[in-house]
Amino acid sequence: MKLYGIPNCNTVKKARDCLAQHEIAVDFHDFKKRGLDEATLQRWLQQRDWTELVNRKGLTWRGLSDEQKATDTASAVKLMLEKTSVIKRPLLEIDGNLCHVGF
Repeated sequence: MKLYGIPNCNTVKKARDCLAQHEIAVDFHDFKKRGLDEATLQRWLQQRDWTELVNRKGLTWRGLSDEQKATDTASAVKLMLEKTSVIKRPLLEIDGNLCHVGF
C-alpha cells in the first residue's frame, strides 16, 4: 500500500494518522522530495479521468494563469508533472490500483 502526497498537507496528515491508528502499514511517497514519474501518472490516468486528479480548489491551481491551467489530458499531465502540488491529496494506491483520491 502506498500513500502519495506532501507531509505538511492537512488532509495527508489526517489520512496518515487514520492509517496509523488502525495499524495499517503504508509506504509514504512525498511528492516534494521524490516528485512523480510519468509512468505512475499514466497508470493513474488509465484508472481515473484527469479532472479527478487535479485539485482545482487549491492554492496552486488558483495561482496559475489561465494559460497554465489544464484543459485536456495532455496539458494536465504536463501540469501535474511540473507542479505536483496541483494533484489532489492524498492518493492511496494498492498493488498499482488507485483506490482513493482525497480524504
